[in-house]
Amino acid sequence: MDWTRYREDRLDPLVLEQLPPTLELPALPHAVATFLQRVDLPDVRIPDLSAILETDAGLVVELLRYVNSSSIGLRSRASSVLQALTLLGLKRSKTFVLTTGMQAAVRSRKSRLIHQENFWNASLQKALFAQQVARRLGANPELSFAGSLLQDYLLPVLTNEYHEEYLGFLSDRSRYPGSLADFEQACFGWDHSTAGAALAHRWHFPEELVCCLLAHHDGLKPLADLELRQTPIAAVALSAMLPGQLQQKKNGLQILRQLEAKWAAFDLGALADEVDELHDSMGLGVRNNFPLRRRVEALETVPDRSSVLTPAVRNQLQPV
Repeated sequence: MDWTRYREDRLDPLVLEQLPPTLELPALPHAVATFLQRVDLPDVRIPDLSAILETDAGLVVELLRYVNSSSIGLRSRASSVLQALTLLGLKRSKTFVLTTGMQAAVRSRKSRLIHQENFWNASLQKALFAQQVARRLGANPELSFAGSLLQDYLLPVLTNEYHEEYLGFLSDRSRYPGSLADFEQACFGWDHSTAGAALAHRWHFPEELVCCLLAHHDGLKPLADLELRQTPIAAVALSAMLPGQLQQKKNGLQILRQLEAKWAAFDLGALADEVDELHDSMGLGVRNNFPLRRRVEALETVPDRSSVLTPAVRNQLQPV
């Protein structure tokens, strides 16, 4: 897949210029930005990268906690940044630094509409879901995790700048039958998917990750595309259907339940159990306030789940 071509075809390079000048976009921590600039250089040395990360104490703590957590499954434990990077390898290290740095940038910005702890709980839940779906698809699970974790990273900033508009969306959801992205396009002429992808591209994120952010509200469409169905884009798009504070996709869980009939390896209940177990074992300090299993079980109280699906959505439910 030519990810650069995919991005160029879908992403308006001027989208960031359409944002209001008063909007203060998040900035990556200096150590993260420097690491990302150097990690792909042909002559890069792990000791040099270690020295960069060691200038950020918070990043060091998160890296060591991540590497030594039971969810990673490494046989050896790390007591230094150098050991951690060596054990993870540069590819996984880059994904970790990128996602952790982005979280730090966004967490520093408070939102009047979004509860930070619940926001990151939902983000981690979606990321773990995408990771497990990717394994079933044969896609890259680490990139799927990163793409899903970061899919909504601009929303805390945007909901502050456009507080009244987003509050209107939440206050009367029945007036907006489509997704949050549909509402944003109608209201602003852009959405958080395109804005987030444009900023990630400016930060030199990997093209495939930028494309995951760009297409995360594509729903079931990637599964019907032979080029995309075994890529992280498909996994991230499915994860975006999970519920969250902003109710971005109405009836998303019901649509995922319907997918079970078309995809033998897709068991929503089993996925929920895996996600909740991984969430609890990661030790990242993010409480699982809304277990996915509980949400899935609540589907059983919906009298006719098929009635929530439009003909267009049913047509997208292609066998996987």
